[in-house]
Amino acid sequence: MTAHSARPPAIRAVFDRARLPAEHWRERLSDRQRRLLRIWCWSIAAATFAVLVIGGITRLTQSGLSIVDWDPLIGAVPALNDAQWSEAFDRYRQFPEYRMRAGMTLAEFKTIFFWEYLHRLVARLIGAVFLIPFFAFWRAGYLVPPLRRRALLLFGLGGMQGVVGWLMVKSGLVDRPSVSHYRLAMHLGLALVILGFAVWLARDLAARPLAAAASGRARRFMVRGLAIVGVLLAAQILWGAFVAGIKAGLIFNTFPLMAGRLLPPGASTGLALLDLVQDPGTVQWVHRVLGTVLLVSVAVFFTGVRRIAADRRSRQLNTALVWLIASQYLIGVLTLIFRLPVSLAALHQAMAAAIVAVWVIWTHHAIDLGTATRAQHPAASTPVARSA
Repeated sequence: MTAHSARPPAIRAVFDRARLPAEHWRERLSDRQRRLLRIWCWSIAAATFAVLVIGGITRLTQSGLSIVDWDPLIGAVPALNDAQWSEAFDRYRQFPEYRMRAGMTLAEFKTIFFWEYLHRLVARLIGAVFLIPFFAFWRAGYLVPPLRRRALLLFGLGGMQGVVGWLMVKSGLVDRPSVSHYRLAMHLGLALVILGFAVWLARDLAARPLAAAASGRARRFMVRGLAIVGVLLAAQILWGAFVAGIKAGLIFNTFPLMAGRLLPPGASTGLALLDLVQDPGTVQWVHRVLGTVLLVSVAVFFTGVRRIAADRRSRQLNTALVWLIASQYLIGVLTLIFRLPVSLAALHQAMAAAIVAVWVIWTHHAIDLGTATRAQHPAASTPVARSA
């Protein structure tokens, strides 16, 4: 009997996991460890989703410039008495945005202060949700090197997001009391990247799919289709941030025509490149066109997935994605027609985050199907017939 076989089964399992190659880092973790790590990742994703929704409300209520200081630690404590509230209000009145709100009362200031404060508070809580479990898991030996590197990258993205958020606010504390729409787009984009990364890590830690769940042709079709949808989705979200940043949704509040035309007024001489990212009418037009192209592309993709030998999980995600995109399109149209009511516009941003999460889950699933198949059946290439 060897020394290895003489060890108790539980100890032997730990040694077996430790000897696995780096690419099999998931198998180094026990089921319980992976379950706790998944809860951690989903908690980060949920907190990021919350801050995205609150951030949208903050922007829609024009509350983002109500706190004119950046104190990552001290700023977690709000004004607690009348003197502190008066001091905060006096600082706000020193900046250009107040001139647009001359006559604002202290009670009205407290309302816009609340949304910006809540936005920053939840952002700080994400740091706590990350760091406290991170050190606990590191100490307990849960964070194998590949996972630790991924977690540190996620933390770095979170830190970058805080800096970009302040730079965005700072851009509005100058002569023009509105934030740079480029910085707003970067801020929103980073938040969605963090959300997607956290969801991806959670899926990394889940059980692997069955190797023969889908044919090779089906996997290739899904991966390519999801890549196209991902590019269109990213572009649509980018121009959505531009629309929000330059308040382009407050003009041409009819659909599908803009002032009775397919193109915005002034576009007959040609769409200049800078107009595509700076002119409110043209930016809104691009957002409309991209949204329509995305909806049509997802509908075509949906039909294609239903015709191939896709696995059950992919068919479920296929249905979820097409319904989310269609609902998002309708919400976007209603938001435009009713001139950006806070409820609809906030729902529009929340839906965008939900679509990103579903796209990430499906993309991970499609890629992981192929990885599992190659690892378990390197020579297998026989298509699997669709089940009845």
